Amino acid sequence: MEKLVCVFLLSLFLCTSCETCDGDSSQCDGDSKEEGCGCKVNRDSTKYSSNEHNEKADEQHVNIPSDIPRTNEMLFIERGTFTMGTDEPVFPVDGEGPARKVTVYGFYLDKHEVSNAEFQRFVAETKYVTEAESFGNSFCLENYVSEEVLKNVTQSVAAAPWWVPINGADWRHPNGPDSSIKDIMDHPVVHVSWNDAVKYCEWAGKRLPTEAEFERACKGNLKSRLFPWGNKEEPKGKHWMNIWHGKFPSENTADDGYHTTAPVTEFPEQNIFGVKNIIGNVWEWTQDWWETKFTPTPKKNPVSDTYHTFLSDNIPVDKAISRWAFSIQNTPCFFLLFEH
Repeated sequence: MEKLVCVFLLSLFLCTSCETCDGDSSQCDGDSKEEGCGCKVNRDSTKYSSNEHNEKADEQHVNIPSDIPRTNEMLFIERGTFTMGTDEPVFPVDGEGPARKVTVYGFYLDKHEVSNAEFQRFVAETKYVTEAESFGNSFCLENYVSEEVLKNVTQSVAAAPWWVPINGADWRHPNGPDSSIKDIMDHPVVHVSWNDAVKYCEWAGKRLPTEAEFERACKGNLKSRLFPWGNKEEPKGKHWMNIWHGKFPSENTADDGYHTTAPVTEFPEQNIFGVKNIIGNVWEWTQDWWETKFTPTPKKNPVSDTYHTFLSDNIPVDKAISRWAFSIQNTPCFFLLFEH
């Protein structure tokens, strides 16, 4: 990664299009690293065969507890024009500006992040093998990796030494081979690449949202606010998102109740659309590609085509990073780890 400043989770929201909507859902009729990462990790996808992984998956199959509800419901995000980006960027090189008027047509978006339980249903039905499983490793925040596993780590990201490649880290083993999702089936799935996310979307009959759609869903109908719900981080003294509290990366006080991820159903609905955890908890992939060169010219349904984008949904070292204007580039086979 070229500009990794802290470690977050990666998951995904899904959406479907309403290309001809004017804000009324009834009118819808559209169908809807090596370079720059700081280390040389073996990414030979031929290391394991699909059959070997399917056998391992069967052995490690995690049953979905009966008390975990489905979280695949969708919300209608009405057509709207909003100000995308900012004229006061914190990281100018990330293409946060200039502010420009963008119109997004109506579409449906998942209310929740994709949970381990929902992803498990996909894998159980399709026998899909994620790229982290195929490659045999993924990156983890060292704070939550066991000492036994860390003994075998000899590399790290140059600009972020707490970010380490862990053999055996994948969506079933978010903190390395000796970790499990057994007790966090309602938490967001992580260690998924853009390619993994697209395969899941195809199975679900949906797609990833564009960056503009994501920002529209995040902002709701508010203007010039720090958060989707307003300007106060903790309205009436209550937490509305799962973020890093304390000095990153050495201390997380978990003031919001969670050291790592939180259930996808946790915390209040964050804006008028009713979305949950659209900021906080994890980073999200988007459908389109990342770019840094924009103009103030108004646009309709913009889609970029440079690098795939994932949106920052957390507040790390600098709380200002938890704004909707912040985005980062990466290639389709890059996946982030478990911790925020």
